[in-house]
Amino acid sequence: MENKETIPASQPAPAPRPMGAPPMHRESAGPRRPGGRRFAPRRKVCRLCAEHIDLVDYKQAQIVKTFCTESGKILSRRITGACAKHQRQIMRAVKINRNLSLMSYNG
Repeated sequence: MENKETIPASQPAPAPRPMGAPPMHRESAGPRRPGGRRFAPRRKVCRLCAEHIDLVDYKQAQIVKTFCTESGKILSRRITGACAKHQRQIMRAVKINRNLSLMSYNG
């Protein structure tokens, strides 16, 4: 029997990557640490839950101001680490303080 060589079918050209797509090589996966482990940031814990504060009231201006920027914008949960329950209470307290002119509207 003769061994017939098969001619490989021509492979289609790879589709172009969309604009802004990350490079396809391994280096884009993120920074590496010795041992092959990637850096994992510590999970933020809600400061109000840790201090056993059940209710954030608008009268607690010192607590409410720590969750805002100097210009009066409310910081996000991603930045502060507040849980959803406390973030809603902070939001209400800031809005009440703005109406009472205890905090600024600048933003």
